[in-house]
Amino acid sequence: MPEAAFSYSVLRVVPRVERGEAMNVGVVLFSRQHDYLGLRVRLDEGRLLALDPGCDPGPIRAQLAALTVVASGAGHGGVLAGLPASDRFGWLTAPSSTVIQPSEVHTGLTDDPEATLEHLFDTLVA
Repeated sequence: MPEAAFSYSVLRVVPRVERGEAMNVGVVLFSRQHDYLGLRVRLDEGRLLALDPGCDPGPIRAQLAALTVVASGAGHGGVLAGLPASDRFGWLTAPSSTVIQPSEVHTGLTDDPEATLEHLFDTLVA
């Protein structure tokens, strides 16, 4: 398929919102022309505990898993997962003041959104 526009956002964990320290934990990528919405996440618990030794990673892992289900559009993902991909991307990248926060949305061109997601994940998270 030819190159087409895509948008992406980096998901960050901010264990203590009042301190503002963050670590990248995922990337969500959307391309309307490629009919693609993908999300990759990985929580490095060692880095998380370095930022906040008292942080319980369990709830963060659970929230990241829920976001992955929404992004996938899985039937068991509830109402949000049933929305069109563009709406799910908007929901996943909406500004938030919670522990998991998306970055601003960035854009680019790709002929392979899955490979682009992997590259962004490897570069920005892994």
